[in-house]
Amino acid sequence: MTTSLRVAALGDLHCTRTSEGVYQPLFAKIGESADVLVLCGDLTDYGTSEEARVLAKDLSALKLPKVAVLGNHDFESNAADEVSRILTDAAGVVVLDGTAVEILGVGFAGAKGFPGGFGPRALQAWGEAPVKAFVAAAIEEALKLESALARLRTRGRVAILHYAPVGATVDGEPIEIYPFLGSSRLEEPINRYRPDVVFHGHAHRGQLEGTTSAGVPVYNVALCPPPGPAHDPRGSRRSARARPPSRGAGGHEALLPARARRAEHRRIPVPGGRRARARALSRHRPLGEGSRPVHARA
Repeated sequence: MTTSLRVAALGDLHCTRTSEGVYQPLFAKIGESADVLVLCGDLTDYGTSEEARVLAKDLSALKLPKVAVLGNHDFESNAADEVSRILTDAAGVVVLDGTAVEILGVGFAGAKGFPGGFGPRALQAWGEAPVKAFVAAAIEEALKLESALARLRTRGRVAILHYAPVGATVDGEPIEIYPFLGSSRLEEPINRYRPDVVFHGHAHRGQLEGTTSAGVPVYNVALCPPPGPAHDPRGSRRSARARPPSRGAGGHEALLPARARRAEHRRIPVPGGRRARARALSRHRPLGEGSRPVHARA
């Protein structure tokens, strides 16, 4: 018998040292209605170990498999490895970086991604050395995603990114920053391996849904954090653009932009029926090796 795996996906929590308890209502709701939680980067605000511990404490109460990629904010303090270690050790989060994991019969492949722009206007490796290095970093992240997707041998497959692989889901952001929100180089391995769905974050004002040129569905699950100094002591631009808190079950909807409330979960087909649940939630099987290079336009 074939059934489905309920995947709850969100990104851009931007957890600060004063965020303890902020996301507990949302995590509680996810715990009631999903089988797996996917986190699409910018889990912390400044990428500090202190912020990671605050988030890990809240996440540790969620008794679901949790899989994540890091975002650009998680690298701000040059402690990304420590952030990953804390989330893994204290909250059981599987952090992917060009790697893959099987959870309850579904394969998850993840990489952070990188900016660079979309389509024929994407930045090319031409001219000054810093420009070439920027493009090389974008290609490296595409190679990581390629490698991770190539490892999947499951029927259901999910790709996880922080940066957008298509321009459609960043629509609504200021057009001047489109090139910094993602890269179409990430779309190439997705089209080659055709996962069932792609989740990404980063574009707070973007669109919920898009597709790659090959028809693979792409969801932008970036959250707009609630405003106020308790969450963002800097009074940053995220506070200004956040949706005012609204009343919802347990308060969780106050943390979701209007577009995200329409697609909080995604069902992924899995073989084996409910027997797939017999695999313990804490046992995630690393997948085998096997990759092909990305033929990036650079």
